[in-house]
Amino acid sequence: MRESWRWFGPSDPVSLDDIQQAGATDIVSALHHLPNGVVWTPEEIAAHQRRIEWDERRQRPRPLRWSVVESIPVHEDIKRGLPSRDAYIAAYAESIRNLGAAGIEIVCYNFMPVLDWTRTQLDWELPDGSRALRFEQAALVAFDGFILQRKGAERTYSPGVWAAGQAWYEGHSEAERARLVRTLIAGLPGAEEGYSLDDFRAALAAYHEIGPAQLRENLVYFLKGVMPAAEAAGVRLAIHPDDPPFPLLGLPRVVSTEADVNHIFQAVPSLHNGLTFCTGSFGVRADNDLPGMVHRLGERIHFVHLRATRRDADGNFYEADHLDGDVDMYHVVANLLKEEQWRRANFRADAEIPMRPDHGHQMLDDLHKQTNPGYSAIGRLRGLAELRGLMYGLRRSLQVDHEG
Repeated sequence: MRESWRWFGPSDPVSLDDIQQAGATDIVSALHHLPNGVVWTPEEIAAHQRRIEWDERRQRPRPLRWSVVESIPVHEDIKRGLPSRDAYIAAYAESIRNLGAAGIEIVCYNFMPVLDWTRTQLDWELPDGSRALRFEQAALVAFDGFILQRKGAERTYSPGVWAAGQAWYEGHSEAERARLVRTLIAGLPGAEEGYSLDDFRAALAAYHEIGPAQLRENLVYFLKGVMPAAEAAGVRLAIHPDDPPFPLLGLPRVVSTEADVNHIFQAVPSLHNGLTFCTGSFGVRADNDLPGMVHRLGERIHFVHLRATRRDADGNFYEADHLDGDVDMYHVVANLLKEEQWRRANFRADAEIPMRPDHGHQMLDDLHKQTNPGYSAIGRLRGLAELRGLMYGLRRSLQVDHEG
């Protein structure tokens, strides 16, 4: 697998020099300064490409390539199926064509309504003193039912879960409640939107009549609209699973299980319609068989996020070390390497799958620095080093097995 690293642009606390020293070769990035729904022009793409691939200070090429877009945001009008969606789909298709012309062949995107990836705490302290991202069900219920006061929220949860949310609300100060609100709706790194509380209520209300079946229809409509452009441009689309992989705040989510992914693949069977296999997102659900999913979905996996989550019976989870948690990382990576072997044997041009270490802990010197939650340098460097070692051992093992 090609080692990649997410970079949020010139304002990212982790510099391109840092990424070079980490040993990654591929950059995962986006034009974050552009509003949702506009065309990514050749000029904007070329400027960002040069920013990444040319070392201006040293006046020489960098050993880095912008190979994955994460992401071109899908406009909310597309997700909601509004009449205006066709214009936004046309703009999306034009952006795909422009990226393909620039040699960028993978676009990661998601179809989560209103919210992107969601956590309730960004600095949960682990026993070793490092800090992790965490999702606490009671905190979400406290926000949903007692801060946001979403109509009908109490019908979304069991009595025990509702009581836990009320206890969280009553047991925390106004400052702690305000911090929870900022964490949930202000916009995490890479998220598409940030909201005020009133704007957020309005955004949720816009989905009141949209259930899972309608959202799936809107996703398929979008894919059928952009797929001809992707095929012609040689660009592979890779949908990111829901994070977390279950409905939130009354919103439907439709990319949480293997069955969800198969529905998307069957509706739009092009190989350019693929998956970002995020082990952390899928791994939150105990009913997702991650090694088996790699084996069965492998030919449509275009991009990989490797991270591990540790869940409990109450619906809570946190970001564990990359080789710890509930993800069977050994067999996931082994099956990904076998998929690459199969692609090489079948002369596929995309034999090497780009992967990136995702959501590292804040640790060591980064504890005293301003960092993007989940995207500090040292935690991801540790994850990359661990994954690199795992891949090295597996490659040697697979080579021995093949020779034997």
